[in-house]
Amino acid sequence: MDAREIQVPAGTIRYREAGTGPAVVFVHGYLVDGRLWDGVAEALAGRFHVVVPDLPFGAHKVPMAPDAALDAPGLATIIDDFIAALGLEDVTLVGNDSGGAVSQVLVSRRPTRVSRLVLTNCDTYENFPPGIFKAMPPVAKLPGGMWAMAQPFRIPAVSRRAFSAFTKSGARDDLVADWTGAALSDRALMRDLAKVTAGLDKRFTLAAAAALRGTRFPLLLVWAPRDKYFPMAGAERLAADVGGAKLVQVPDSATFVPLDQPQAVASHIADFAPSP
Repeated sequence: MDAREIQVPAGTIRYREAGTGPAVVFVHGYLVDGRLWDGVAEALAGRFHVVVPDLPFGAHKVPMAPDAALDAPGLATIIDDFIAALGLEDVTLVGNDSGGAVSQVLVSRRPTRVSRLVLTNCDTYENFPPGIFKAMPPVAKLPGGMWAMAQPFRIPAVSRRAFSAFTKSGARDDLVADWTGAALSDRALMRDLAKVTAGLDKRFTLAAAAALRGTRFPLLLVWAPRDKYFPMAGAERLAADVGGAKLVQVPDSATFVPLDQPQAVASHIADFAPSP
């Protein structure tokens, strides 16, 4: 895929793209980057224009503007601005983890350029952030709080263990080190990570779900059924609330379905997106 960068009002977004045809834009989540989607994007590049940005979820390499809003609505605006800056239309947006939450916020605002949404395991309704991670936003709001929470990730074994819960196949050690190391080596990136963490709040996913309820926005949910953080119940609830939504299960995977089962995810997206 070709590596590029583009300016949006909040700052610089690095991204990669390949292929021609209908546009598919991938949204990763917290403390990872677009490489989460490599296997899926490569499988689709022969039929679609795949666009894989590295968004400011804490593992990005270029700090955002100091005044950039990086809560869920702010990140949704950045994605919308990114799509507009590339001149894309009729976009199929694909989200995972907290990127799925942000994608829900974006489509709930009736965007003009996004016409379909695919969600893999992600935050929904009250489950944003999930489980034990609910303790993180209050700490991130404290002076030095994010810096203190990040320090254990200087130890490679700690980082690897933290990420092991999100994938059955395992994330490469070099990816984990790169994802967790960015903010530890740059004060401006740590500032961005603190903003993102402080902005994880269920009121945003609840508002998005309320706005989508009863609509027929084209929605596909591609879900690992035994995910400890994002259980099937959330996907089933959202599918029931959004008329016409389709829910498919992808077994033998965890939260990072794109890493665990890239071919299956790509196949479901290809069936859902517009025909080339």
